[in-house]
Amino acid sequence: MTIQRINPGNRLCDATIHNGVAYLAGQVPEDNSLPIAAQTQSVLDQIDSVLALAGSDKSHILSATIYLAAMADFAAMNAVWDAWLGSNGIGPARATVEARLARPEIKVEIMVTAALK
Repeated sequence: MTIQRINPGNRLCDATIHNGVAYLAGQVPEDNSLPIAAQTQSVLDQIDSVLALAGSDKSHILSATIYLAAMADFAAMNAVWDAWLGSNGIGPARATVEARLARPEIKVEIMVTAALK
């Protein structure tokens, strides 16, 4: 079986595809100076882009892990997440945890696993 990597580097790639499943690396916002809602939207936009490159989309997400720098941002992040998913009943299995992220200005990181179309 082959393994495909999207935007591979020495340390990581944006996604690894194997056996009909795309495993996305944790996505962080492009502009870390933004408030939590804008950071979350930035991450979700990146997820949309990587999923498209992998041959998938948000309706095929199997699981998501969301890392928040502060659980105080949970409601604001969820508002953006809920708007992104819509009301189509496609919410994946999900965990949200508070964690110290790679840089203090990063408020959210999201990692997803998705089936290919």
